[in-house]
Amino acid sequence: MMAAITDEARIAAASAADFAASLFQPSVRLGVTGLARSGKTVFITALVHNLIHGGRMPLFRPLATGRIRRAYLAPQPDDAVPRFDYEGCLAALTGPGREWPQSTRSISELRLIVEYEPQGLFSRLRGRDRLTIDIVDYPGEWLLDLALIDQSYADWSREAIALSRENPRHRLAADWHRTLDDTDAAAPADEETAIAAARLFTQYLRACREDRFALSTVPPGRFVTPGDLQDSPALTFAPLEPPPGGAGAPRNSLWSMMESRFEAYKRIVVRPFFRDHFARLDRQIVLVDALSALNAGPAAIADLERALKGILAVFRSGRSSILGAIFRPRIDRVLFAATKADHLHHSSHDRLQAILARIVAPAQARAAGAGAEVAALALASVRATREASVASAGQEIACITGVPRAGETVGQRTFDGNEEAAVFPGDLPDDPAAVLDGDFSGPDRLRFVRFRPPLMETGPAGQPVLPHIRLDRALEFLLADRFS
Repeated sequence: MMAAITDEARIAAASAADFAASLFQPSVRLGVTGLARSGKTVFITALVHNLIHGGRMPLFRPLATGRIRRAYLAPQPDDAVPRFDYEGCLAALTGPGREWPQSTRSISELRLIVEYEPQGLFSRLRGRDRLTIDIVDYPGEWLLDLALIDQSYADWSREAIALSRENPRHRLAADWHRTLDDTDAAAPADEETAIAAARLFTQYLRACREDRFALSTVPPGRFVTPGDLQDSPALTFAPLEPPPGGAGAPRNSLWSMMESRFEAYKRIVVRPFFRDHFARLDRQIVLVDALSALNAGPAAIADLERALKGILAVFRSGRSSILGAIFRPRIDRVLFAATKADHLHHSSHDRLQAILARIVAPAQARAAGAGAEVAALALASVRATREASVASAGQEIACITGVPRAGETVGQRTFDGNEEAAVFPGDLPDDPAAVLDGDFSGPDRLRFVRFRPPLMETGPAGQPVLPHIRLDRALEFLLADRFS
């Protein structure tokens, strides 16, 4: 309780400082997150590059109408947070090797200054012609951790074990389950037992992320992306079956040891992330690799739906009043974006968006009641394909064309990463319920191939042009109103 009160006081102090600074220099803190392989790094790189170099974004009104004068990067604002490597990511995308940048492993930040032509007399008098955009990039697994703040070790253990026994997770958790079934929670605390249990539980979590079913990771997120906490006691715990008979576990038992480390994880990892980063965000985009789940089948779709509901539950959404902005900020716009829309023909883009919108619909209703906005969108931050028609059996088939990554297969054909190919990915159904009810998914219906980044065109200033799908719509929702 005291820790929570202290955190609230620190959040209020940081919010007041942010608000005071914004009176002289308008700013917005944009959180960018998503589960593994959702394209966070590519999204940030494309956003920054298109704003700095005036990309083709006709639906982002401040840029399309010529009101944005210029955009440029500023020095990293937070000495304790690594800078997002924009230059390295851009080089990976556009260099001779044309590779997708490495996935997000930790938190990073980037400050972008946008000079623009203000609207309205008041804005002109105040000189409100610069907007500071602080982009905060963090793994989506960390977002799921926020649900742990109000959970007990017993409740978390019960939920984690029950979920791991569902199909297809039970297969991935087999080694951990054998140890779990032989472990007595009331036995004396033992470090070797704790290390072994944590190692097997972590292997299970990582297997979920890497499995062909593309299962979403469950908390604790740092077990998958430990960073500098690797092998620390705060990451050396695992769920346990409670002692039999409902009696409390004795002191110095394995249960009490695991419970203490679970609470330490919340104190050392989860609360500081919430207090220092998440609680200070103004806007948030959550990127979702829905296509991998659709390709894998009903179990992966159900798992993705569960993960998104967990993510939605942690947002403190609602429009901020003036006092709220000073003492208790709230995220007033959340965009859920289904990425890799370029892996589909354009006729399925709206269908992909409708599937995601169906999943987040309950959260939209709750957020609307609090004055916040939640939206869903299908996009491709960098478009790796183009569309083509292929004649087959006297019919024209709508395909996508690009260079599949090395090792990708279609039928009996395996690609070497250099050859261009036309692929028919399948068509999503008009009714999103058909997908969410498990009636339409899996590799027998859909075929999504991973492509390399495209050969980039060069703009008038000699800079590469990053093609995209609906990136301008995302920026319109997330940022356009701040250019007033």
